Amino acid sequence: MLRQAAAAAVLLAAGLASATPAHADTGRGGGVCDNSGLLVTVCAHETTTPGTGGAKPAHATTGGKKTAEAPCTYTRADPQPPAANLAWEDHTPKDGALYQVECPDTGRAGIVFVPNGTAGPAAPAIDPESVARQAVASMRLEGPAVASPRASGRYPVGAPMWMWVRRTPTAYGPQTATATAGGVTVSATAQVHSIRWDMGDGNTITCLGPGTPYDKQLGKTISPGCGHRYQHSSTDRPGKRYKGHATATWAVTWTAPALGDSGQFTEIRHADWTVRVVEVQVLN
Repeated sequence: MLRQAAAAAVLLAAGLASATPAHADTGRGGGVCDNSGLLVTVCAHETTTPGTGGAKPAHATTGGKKTAEAPCTYTRADPQPPAANLAWEDHTPKDGALYQVECPDTGRAGIVFVPNGTAGPAAPAIDPESVARQAVASMRLEGPAVASPRASGRYPVGAPMWMWVRRTPTAYGPQTATATAGGVTVSATAQVHSIRWDMGDGNTITCLGPGTPYDKQLGKTISPGCGHRYQHSSTDRPGKRYKGHATATWAVTWTAPALGDSGQFTEIRHADWTVRVVEVQVLN
């Protein structure tokens, strides 16, 4: 896997340091490479333009715009490292070859295995992460579906507040989609990893997972997953409410089986909410 190959790349560095780096051209579907030094270079550069669709980075859940595919430069390591080198991972030299990969647009770099029978690096010239982002763009990823605090509720000052969200496919996941570009097919799965709660009173809380639903039988116990205590009422706030903000971090994992490559990135979605906090009147 490309992102896990950093250590393997270090092992190859000594043999690759004196080689002249390859440069992909600015045209489409081909590359110009330097075959000097210790490397026999096979390069490719390809750009395509995807269609529209997908989620916007904030509240919106549909839309999008055309973007150019991120190109990668593949350089075949020559000589190939010994079979015992960690860069091979679960493969052997009989299965294929190792290539140095650089994807300037997304910052990905490392060593990747290309199996025999693949049409050389020209097939995987597109950065698979950019294809994964196309897959995510076809998903409907929304901001958190806040279940608690409830907008209609009245919460006492100092009482434990339980925060949680509904685990719907569009607001929490998981969702899976596949995209293909330039001969590269990538499957991506997205699910919310964490939610940052801006409570409106100056406090921010980050919770892993959706939080735990409250049950009246629990009384004034503290939430085991995600909670807060307001120390002041909201009567002096606009609308007599605290205005909160929930930010979900969607973790996206993707795989490109034909390349033996995989990786992760995140998407951010937001949702606003309000809560009324009141002083409890004690009668003597």
